Amino acid sequence: MSMRASGYQAMTVAEEQSGDFETKLMRINVGPQHPSTHGVLRLVVDLDGEVIARISPVIGYLHTGFEKTFEHRTYQQGVTYSNRMDYVHGFGHDLAYVLSVEKLMDACVPERAQRIRVILTELNRIASHLIFFGTGILDMGALTPFFYTMREREQLLDIFESVSGVRMNYGYFRVGGLACDVPEGFEHDVRAFLASFPKMMDQYAAMFAKNDIFVSRTKGVGVLSREQALEHGLTGPSLRASGVPLDFRKAEPYSGYEDYAFDVPTSTVGDASARFEMRMLEMEQSLRIVEQALDRLEPGPVQDPDRRISLPPRSELETSMEAVIFHFKLVTEGFHPPRGAAYVPTESARGELGYYVVSDGGSMPYRVKVRVPSLVNLQSLEAACVGGLFADMVVNIATMDPVMGDVDK
Repeated sequence: MSMRASGYQAMTVAEEQSGDFETKLMRINVGPQHPSTHGVLRLVVDLDGEVIARISPVIGYLHTGFEKTFEHRTYQQGVTYSNRMDYVHGFGHDLAYVLSVEKLMDACVPERAQRIRVILTELNRIASHLIFFGTGILDMGALTPFFYTMREREQLLDIFESVSGVRMNYGYFRVGGLACDVPEGFEHDVRAFLASFPKMMDQYAAMFAKNDIFVSRTKGVGVLSREQALEHGLTGPSLRASGVPLDFRKAEPYSGYEDYAFDVPTSTVGDASARFEMRMLEMEQSLRIVEQALDRLEPGPVQDPDRRISLPPRSELETSMEAVIFHFKLVTEGFHPPRGAAYVPTESARGELGYYVVSDGGSMPYRVKVRVPSLVNLQSLEAACVGGLFADMVVNIATMDPVMGDVDK
C-alpha cells in the first residue's frame, strides 16, 4: 500500500484544548495505486487519529474513452471493446452490449446460443467472485486463500480459452448469437467443474469463514443500511447484503433467465462480512443455473439466420455469389439498425450493467452510454468508511469490488 502524508491541514476538528494541545485532521493520500482495486484509484483521506473523518475517491487515472470509441466502430466491432471495461467479468459486459443492439435490431437469438451465453456468463461470475475472495482476503494479510481460489479460477480460464481462444477479453459473443459453436468436450469440462467446485467452496469456508482474524476484520465493519445503500445507488451483491433483493436476472429477465430456478440470497446486516457471504452464496446459485442450462442444451444453430446481422456460412461462399456479397457488406460496412435507442439492464458480478445504445440509422452507434456498477458502487465508500478505522478502509474497498476499467470508461 502506497501512503504519502501530504501535510497537516490547518482546519481544527475540535476546539477542545488541554493545555497547549488541540486536535487537527491529517490528510493522507492513499494511492493512486492500491492493491485492493483492479486498476488505479486514489483516495484522499482525512484522519482524526486512526478514525476516518472524510474520504474522497479520485478517479480518471485509467480513462480509456471506450464510450466514444464505440461511436466510431460498427456495431459488431463493439464486442472488441465491451469486455475490456470489466476484464474480470468480460462475458457479462459482452452480453449486456449485444443484448441492447439485438433489441435495436429485433434479432432472434437461437436457443442454443442463449444457453451457452448463460453458461459462460455464470461461470465468469464465479471466476470474478474467486478474484474477489482471493484478493480481498489477501488485503487482510492472509496469503493461502489466494492460491486456493486461483487454482479453481484456472480451471474456468481453461474452459474459456477452449471456447474463445483467449483467457481474457473474449469477444466471443456476437450480435445475433455467438462467433461459433462451443468445441467438443465443452460439456464434459463444465460438468467436471460443477462436480468438483462445491468441495472447494467447503475448503474456503473452513479456511476463513470462522477464522477469528477474518471475523474480527469483517463483522460490524463498513456497515451500510438499506436506506444508505439505496441512496447511493448501490447494486449487486453489496446491495443485497444490505437487505434489498434486487437481481435483474429475476426482476427483468434476459437471455432466458426466467427459465431457470435459482434464489437471490440477501442479508440485513450490511457489513463487510455479509458482502463476503453474498458472493459465496451467489456462487452456489450460479452452479445451479449452469447445471440447468447444460441439461437443456440441445443441438442447433448459434447465430440468427437473418442475413442483415450474421455472416453467411463459410460453405456457401464457394457456391453463392449472393453469400459473398452479403459477407463483404457485413464485414466492411456492417448492418444498419433502425433509428431509436435501446437499454437492457443486466446483472453483472458487481451489479447493474447496461448499455444505452442510440442509433441514427447508420452502421455505427450515434451514442453509447454504459451504466457500469463499479462507478456507482464506489460512491458508497465514504458512507461505509467514515467513522471507522483507517485499517478497515482496505476491507471496505475490497468488499465494494471495484474494477477501475469499469469506472474510468
